[in-house]
Amino acid sequence: MMAPEPSPPTKHSSSTLAQLLKRVNEARSDAASSANSSPSHYTIELGASVPGSTGSDSGRTSHAGVGGDVGALLPFVLKFTDLTYSVKQRKKGPCLPALPFGRGDATEPEAPRMKTLLDNISGEAREGEIMAVLGASGSGKSTLIDALANRIRKESLHGSVTLNGESMDNNLLKVISAYVMQDDLLYPMLTVEETLMFSAEFRLPRSLPGKEKKKRVQALIDQLGLRNAANTIIGDEGHRGVSGGERRRVSIGVDIIHDPIVLFLDEPTSGLDSTSAFMVVKVLQRIAQSGSVVVMSIHQPSYRILGLLDRLLFLSRGQTVYYGSPGSLSSFFHDFGKPIHDNENPTEFALDLVRELETMPEGASDLVEHNKSWQKRMGPKIKHADDGGKPSLSLKEAISASISRGKIVSGATDGNVTVPSELSAPDSAVTKFANPFWIEMGVLTRRAFINTKRTPEIFVIRLGAVLITGFILATIFWRLDDSPKGVEERLGFFAIAMSTMFYTCSDALPVFLNERYIFLRETAYNAYRRSSYVLSHTVVGFPSLIVLSFAFAVTTFFAVGLAGGAQGFFFFVAIVLASFWAGSGFATFLSGVVTNVQLGFPVVVSTLAYFLLFSGFFINRDRIPKYWLWFHYASLVKYPYEAVMMNEFSDPARCFVRGVQMFDNTPLAVLPVPLKVRLLRAMSSSLGINIGTNTCITTGPDFLRQQAVTDLTKWDCLWITVAWGFLFRILFYIALVLGSRNKRR
Repeated sequence: MMAPEPSPPTKHSSSTLAQLLKRVNEARSDAASSANSSPSHYTIELGASVPGSTGSDSGRTSHAGVGGDVGALLPFVLKFTDLTYSVKQRKKGPCLPALPFGRGDATEPEAPRMKTLLDNISGEAREGEIMAVLGASGSGKSTLIDALANRIRKESLHGSVTLNGESMDNNLLKVISAYVMQDDLLYPMLTVEETLMFSAEFRLPRSLPGKEKKKRVQALIDQLGLRNAANTIIGDEGHRGVSGGERRRVSIGVDIIHDPIVLFLDEPTSGLDSTSAFMVVKVLQRIAQSGSVVVMSIHQPSYRILGLLDRLLFLSRGQTVYYGSPGSLSSFFHDFGKPIHDNENPTEFALDLVRELETMPEGASDLVEHNKSWQKRMGPKIKHADDGGKPSLSLKEAISASISRGKIVSGATDGNVTVPSELSAPDSAVTKFANPFWIEMGVLTRRAFINTKRTPEIFVIRLGAVLITGFILATIFWRLDDSPKGVEERLGFFAIAMSTMFYTCSDALPVFLNERYIFLRETAYNAYRRSSYVLSHTVVGFPSLIVLSFAFAVTTFFAVGLAGGAQGFFFFVAIVLASFWAGSGFATFLSGVVTNVQLGFPVVVSTLAYFLLFSGFFINRDRIPKYWLWFHYASLVKYPYEAVMMNEFSDPARCFVRGVQMFDNTPLAVLPVPLKVRLLRAMSSSLGINIGTNTCITTGPDFLRQQAVTDLTKWDCLWITVAWGFLFRILFYIALVLGSRNKRR
């Protein structure tokens, strides 16, 4: 039951977004009205044939097959009945369980108590109107918005939510609705126009030409009042951009680019001054009048904002304390015995009274009961403008008429959307994504390249770090010789160089973390596939890895004096690139698992330290205990480390220990050279083998066998390192699929 309220606002004579788009379609061809030309609007397949008809400028035209004149009807009615939602609330207690030898009066642990966040909430929102949910912090405003937007699991939420009397399939709701979060989640380096254009490319169907998408964006910029800021970047703490109110309107525009039929907003005026907040709600009023159902939560609206609202729903601890029009607030509280004083903001009075009642032991229960009795008493007197004995439009008919008037459905394929019926499979009824995979990937890649181009300091700093590291290593390990000391120094260089590649890649960790919530917002309503995001993320990051690999190889390979010539150099570049590839994949995967940088960096640093420990540099493979041998093969550093060793020491003609050099790294190394020569002669006579000062004692392959680097070839190590990079990106995709579910339990 509802309180008396004024008639819904009539449609203004000014052009709405839907009408602007329709005119663009009509202007596409001079013969658009001919019988043989394609219709200038989008139709909907309803199983039974329902011919579409072009909507008039009034936005209230009759529709063939709908059932007569429906000009006075409000097609869309979002109704929710007896919504109840509870969560488990565990009792605080000791961290450790009770010991069996504790006190004899110990009782069994209590079952978790349930906390009710929504308690039998009912109401409805209609096309052309704004329904505002009000209440103090913790009253259940955001929870109710989530319940209406199907962001709570069905098994946890009790009650019903219908659109025109029919339950909505989850995929259909994502296509025809939008959800604007409380936080402004936008890319700071994109301009307002670019932000909206990318959203249009994600959400609008492929059948809509690019020129019409641009026209749609320009019309939306005008409707949002953002024309003067269209070419200004969004900005952040380090870059000056648009104002807070403009940023909020851009956030709304991103989610309404596809002209949704139902729009949910979680406190869109939070953090704004009164003027900016009024402008935001004014924009929402125009959106509602263009043919949408608008449901929003708001903390404490000003008197001017109250004049823009059509329905109010006050909550107190999950219960309804008032539901009706703003004009009925005075009579409601007068009947309750708390009349609203003249020249006082009714919503401020109501919220102050509710807060005062909540401090009492019985809470606002008296006001809740008064609302129930008031609804029953005033219910028979309520008569909406569309209550003329005619049945409301069904969901199929309403969506069909809306699309025919110019509404764009983001899940449309060639302009058609099939609304699920009782006999059709829900999963196949609606196209989940507006565009195919390759278009999504192209748009994501283009957007990421623009962001990268406008923040060159990130790549410059990374390149500088690699060059400085390479310069330091090159000057320390300058021109190593082929002596036992040179061999040891080469091992140190390889271990430090390969592990440095992985440590350098840890800067990939914050890349996804910084845009994590943007990703969650965009994928919540199927703007693009998660697989498209992973592949575009990979494509955008790969060119920089190539540059870094060549920079490090050029800086160190020739300065250190590594072997192999041109072939050895390009293999060194390849293994460094593979190390960057695997390391960035590892950091990317962790960014999909952890939630913030403070957790991610300790995990990355400690894990890479373990990889280096088990790589074979500190202890050979045949000396590692069997119970730790698995970690040796799981080490990312093992494979590039062994690959560069084999690239350096695989030549059997290259000798690293000759004659008296065999005494190096032993106590006999301090002896004078003549005495070492006499020892060689004595050993030769005893063994019957001629060992001179130039006799080769240890070749490169001999040294590889000493280091237990024999189980794989250098090419095996290269491909395994590359495979690690692919594996971590697959795991990153799985983490996104499992971790980006937006529904409450």
